[in-house]
Amino acid sequence: MNMLLRLVVLAVKTVFGRRVHPLGPCYTNFRVAPTDLDLLGHMNNGVYFSIFDLGRIDLMLRSGLLRKLRPQGWYAVVTNETGSFRRPLRPFRAFTLRTRILGWDERHLFMEHRAVSGGKLTTTAVIQLRFLSKTGERVTPEQVANLLPGPVERPELPEWVAQWSKAGHEHTRELEREM
Repeated sequence: MNMLLRLVVLAVKTVFGRRVHPLGPCYTNFRVAPTDLDLLGHMNNGVYFSIFDLGRIDLMLRSGLLRKLRPQGWYAVVTNETGSFRRPLRPFRAFTLRTRILGWDERHLFMEHRAVSGGKLTTTAVIQLRFLSKTGERVTPEQVANLLPGPVERPELPEWVAQWSKAGHEHTRELEREM
């Protein structure tokens, strides 16, 4: 329920918020709610990834990308993600989420999230997305980029992100062979 309420607030703010470039960065402000806490009294690691979902939605709404995807019947799904936790976020602490697109390859789009509070980095994550159509077809990131107004220069994907993606794919294939 907490995330649903945050999503509604985010959607309302988007109507009045500033537009952002489709590649970002997009800054979204949050505050740690009591329902976000784990037994140690700081934000639960799973909650971070739900917050990152909201950051991606904010970027897609404020850049107009979501408005372009809907008529096509296209949507994004997370296929891989990793996070690093540096500092805890305590109850009622304000933080800003910075969301941006790192780049893409032939199949996936990669996003970065950074949570900052009090001028200090608390958490980072890299998310791998795959676009699909409602009919089940795979949609390439290039097809998505072609929906955007004006030319969008494709950022060079950092090599470590490409290696991370490849390692995740190989790991999954290895597990499938074991079954």
